[in-house]
Amino acid sequence: MKTAKLTRLIPYGEKALQRGLAWVKQWLGASLPNRCLMCHQSVTLPRTGICTTCLNSGLYQQPVCLGCGRGLQIQSRYCGACQSTEPLLVISPCSYHQGLGRWVGLIKYRAQFAGLPALSGALIARIDKLETAGLIQRPQVLVPVPLHKQRLKARGFNQAWIIADTLSKRLNIPIETHGLVRSLETQSQAGLTGKQRRSNLKNAFYLDDDFPYQRIALIDDVVTTGTTAKEIASLFERRHIHVQVWCLARAEAPGLLD
Repeated sequence: MKTAKLTRLIPYGEKALQRGLAWVKQWLGASLPNRCLMCHQSVTLPRTGICTTCLNSGLYQQPVCLGCGRGLQIQSRYCGACQSTEPLLVISPCSYHQGLGRWVGLIKYRAQFAGLPALSGALIARIDKLETAGLIQRPQVLVPVPLHKQRLKARGFNQAWIIADTLSKRLNIPIETHGLVRSLETQSQAGLTGKQRRSNLKNAFYLDDDFPYQRIALIDDVVTTGTTAKEIASLFERRHIHVQVWCLARAEAPGLLD
């Protein structure tokens, strides 16, 4: 009966069909069980994907350095080791190694987006908290880490863009996808040493000459060694454009959160 109703919309044009599809999606969302990915208990709408208890248990349980991810006693921008070098700021709500990392990985590797609303909401809460504390400044634009056109064709989506789109809609910050380009199709960074990662990304990106912003947030799903983020950030910093990185999880070095 639902399909018949949707079929009747087709003669009225594409807009009517889109409205019909949206109606079916809403109906399915209201009809299907809404359960937590982690504990499988019911989740009360409008929250979806991950329940509050599981989400909170997977978030950082202590302040962390925005440079290296080291655990701190009091939240500040950098730990003592990072204050002298002031490395790239990485804003993340959780460690990739502590509970929520699996669901971040499934976004890229399995195109499973059920956890994205909860994870992006946690990232926004983290951003708001750090901004209120005066530790970061909100950017003018969001720049998702680009994929090479061949990788994008093969995968079918850019997870960084999907995350950026979610953040853009909730924070009312525009997305810029035309200035930064991935010019080389490189091999996956997974499994490479630090030296191999740097060599793999050499000259892999370029930035248009007329990029008009002074403060950006580079968007990615996970930051591990930070090689990709640093390579891209160097292009902006040469033009005195301030860069911070926003990601759903950070895979910091072992022992930093002990």
